[in-house]
Amino acid sequence: MQIELMRFRVLPGATDQVNRWMDFLNSNMPAVLETLEGEKMYVETIFSETLDGVDYLYWYSIQGEGGIEVHDSTHWIDEAHLKYWKNCIDPEFTPQVLTPRVNMIPEHIAAQMK
Repeated sequence: MQIELMRFRVLPGATDQVNRWMDFLNSNMPAVLETLEGEKMYVETIFSETLDGVDYLYWYSIQGEGGIEVHDSTHWIDEAHLKYWKNCIDPEFTPQVLTPRVNMIPEHIAAQMK
């Protein structure tokens, strides 16, 4: 099981596009959840933050081993998701990977994630 929290910088001027992206994901949640099965993505949450006038998105995820990568998916929701990504996420910014210090998942829940 892989637990991640990563920070990505939003391109300058792309805040409205990010809002449309998040609205798109929320509006199409049944399709989003359908794709998570193949990715073995048990939890995926996107957070936003503005620091010193710069927007960032954070991805928190718990994923099993051996799932398909979103880039390899042909599902229409993933294709749209990646298009938004390309239009919103700054490729010049090295994603910041935050280090988990403590993992608190009850064993009976973790067992369901295998």
